[in-house]
Amino acid sequence: MPFKLFGIDSDNGAEFINHQLHRYCVENNITFTRSRKYRKNDNCYVEQKNYSVVRKYVGYFRYDREVELMTLKRLYESLRLYINFFQPIMKQISKERIGSKVTKKYDKARTPYQRILENPGVEKIDKEKLIEQYTKLNPAELQREIVKLQKKLLEDISIKEEVRNSIKKISKNKDKICYGYV
Repeated sequence: MPFKLFGIDSDNGAEFINHQLHRYCVENNITFTRSRKYRKNDNCYVEQKNYSVVRKYVGYFRYDREVELMTLKRLYESLRLYINFFQPIMKQISKERIGSKVTKKYDKARTPYQRILENPGVEKIDKEKLIEQYTKLNPAELQREIVKLQKKLLEDISIKEEVRNSIKKISKNKDKICYGYV
């Protein structure tokens, strides 16, 4: 991280809240909080990225095999670089309600990389490391890698779905034979 981490605001799932993460937070003086149960808007800024980044690039499939995990790791690494260095976002700076009309104002669209470079709280050495990393990146190459890995995930899923459908078909026919329907 190019800056000091002050806190982690976690979702409620066991995949987020565990002894290892809690121990890490205690050892590094990081505040650890979590959202309230059944209040999905508690982490709205994190949750909004579930669609715009995760679901958009990875989809809604269940990835539960080792080969899929390895592909996801590679995909997330390329996505992290592509999103943080080359995808500008606008942040809302104000919201005003006048009667039934809501007026929102946004700052200039910038990438997370640009925002870190502008942040006076980030050490100069960390900014230099990021600049060096940025100069080595090629957004077109990252995009090609992302598309290639997305295709691989879809191929893996389609193979898995074909196997599941074959098993279901065999299972249905087996039931029909057992009950004398065939």
